[in-house]
Amino acid sequence: MRRNTHTIFATITASVLLFGGFATATAQAAPAKAESLYAPSALVLTVARGEDPLTATVERAVTLTCAPTAEGTHPDPAAACKELAAVRGKFSELTAGPSNRTCTRQWDPVVVTAHGAWQGKQVQFSTTYGNACEMAGSMNDNAVFAF
Repeated sequence: MRRNTHTIFATITASVLLFGGFATATAQAAPAKAESLYAPSALVLTVARGEDPLTATVERAVTLTCAPTAEGTHPDPAAACKELAAVRGKFSELTAGPSNRTCTRQWDPVVVTAHGAWQGKQVQFSTTYGNACEMAGSMNDNAVFAF
């Protein structure tokens, strides 16, 4: 009888450990739940000196998050997010339209970049201007790259 008690106890203990391990493994393997109902819109924006976005020297950089609220190190995240929403996250449309600004033809190239996600889709944008005046003029004083 003593031998059966030990066998039963050992079987129950092994079963508890085995099934407990499966329950723990299942709980850890469960997919992470979404923390927000909004698609991510988080960007890093830069202004750099140089012709090539890969080799230009970054002078200024900010972060911008637009969902669920506008925030980040950008000086005016609400205005920047509003402008990006108006162009559906298409950075090339921010520069659309003629500029009334008169600039010198001095060649001192400036590169602006945007990397990250806009409403859940990956974004990689860069464009080069002849100088800072041309950049400001083509941006039509919008807030996205005003930092």
